[in-house]
Amino acid sequence: MKKIIISCLFAFGTLQVSAQKHYAFPMPEYTPTKGNLEARTAFQDMKFGMFIHWGIYSVLGDGEWVMFQQKIPAETYGKLTKFFNPLDFNAKEWVAIAKSAGMKYITITSRHHDSFSMFDSKATDFDIIDATRFKRDPLKELAAECKKEGIKLNFYYSLLDWKREDYKNGKKGDKEAWNDYIAFMKAQLTELLTNYGEIGMIWFDGHWDQKEANWHYDEIYSLIHKLSPNTLIANNHHIQPIAGEDIQTFERDLPGENHGGFSEGVHVSKLPLESCATMAKAWGFDLNDKSFKTKKQLIDFLVKAAGKNGNLLLNVGPMPNGEIQPEFVKSLKEIGEWTSKYGESIYGTRGDVIKTQDWGTITKKGNTLYVHILKPSQEPYIFLPELKDKIISATSFDGKRKIKFNQVKEGAFLYVDHNSLDAIDEIIKLNIK
Repeated sequence: MKKIIISCLFAFGTLQVSAQKHYAFPMPEYTPTKGNLEARTAFQDMKFGMFIHWGIYSVLGDGEWVMFQQKIPAETYGKLTKFFNPLDFNAKEWVAIAKSAGMKYITITSRHHDSFSMFDSKATDFDIIDATRFKRDPLKELAAECKKEGIKLNFYYSLLDWKREDYKNGKKGDKEAWNDYIAFMKAQLTELLTNYGEIGMIWFDGHWDQKEANWHYDEIYSLIHKLSPNTLIANNHHIQPIAGEDIQTFERDLPGENHGGFSEGVHVSKLPLESCATMAKAWGFDLNDKSFKTKKQLIDFLVKAAGKNGNLLLNVGPMPNGEIQPEFVKSLKEIGEWTSKYGESIYGTRGDVIKTQDWGTITKKGNTLYVHILKPSQEPYIFLPELKDKIISATSFDGKRKIKFNQVKEGAFLYVDHNSLDAIDEIIKLNIK
């Protein structure tokens, strides 16, 4: 009897987990516009973007969750606005740093979970214009600089709110308060989509705070599609994509993996894919976070994301004075040196040629396969399993050396010289037909 009960409980638990992986409320049928589909393709071609987590939380130097983790009351937390005066913020410098790293787009927090809006909003006084001495709209300045430099600008927007009473009461079941909060979000999204030029994407976060709630995505997504049909929608909800979304996101993970713990039971869809990751541990500025990832680790993530047909959105958390901290600038410069030389094997490519291997992955563009050897084995060859494309020739990335290969029914062998392999990423070009 005990075994039967345990089995039933396990089955019930499995059903509950499965149910949480899908949004439970009806959504209207969504047919993307021609411009939207073109924007999806352009997004896939970009491959590499800069994520920016910046807000008044940076003043405390303890990450973007400091209000929640230190249990700071909303009224007390609001005093941070008096200390936030980022006079060293320079949109031109930020965009230049991203561009020189090889990043093609920027996604910045317009409003995080602390409720503070980093733009001029008429829907609240708790924003950078009304509540701080800074009196400048950094999103407006970024929008102008991104347009000038050909960088696509996207806005992160938090669904969750630790400060507003309508959110807190709505979470407790007050339908009127919840409707008020939805109306507030729609007012802000309207501002973001009408005051800053064409925005590439709205990137939502915080759904997971209320997994069973009706977030009124039918209204919110329809509003975005109406105001800006070419603007893409992503939602970091950790469940299967919802009708109306254009991008599937993976937090701290590659598509199809769950090392970060957020993607259990989530299947990779046919939508364009994006992985977001930090350069240290925290997303927002953390004075004590010294867990900086190496150049090798960051490039590995970029290459593996491309090999899985996805983008990498790599985060920086600017300091309260408005500067991006030197360690991040240094790492991005190193990545930029690599992308300037090897970007051909990343930008405009597609993945899923073969499954990711212990030695690395493959990207594809036209009739060229780029074999990325990130971790060579001890064997004098690497094996490409189940490669169906017929190989015509194999060379080093610069084309100066021919690479011996042997293609069989099960795949292909590439014979490599371990003494000449690039420690970061040895790239072999395969001409196929």
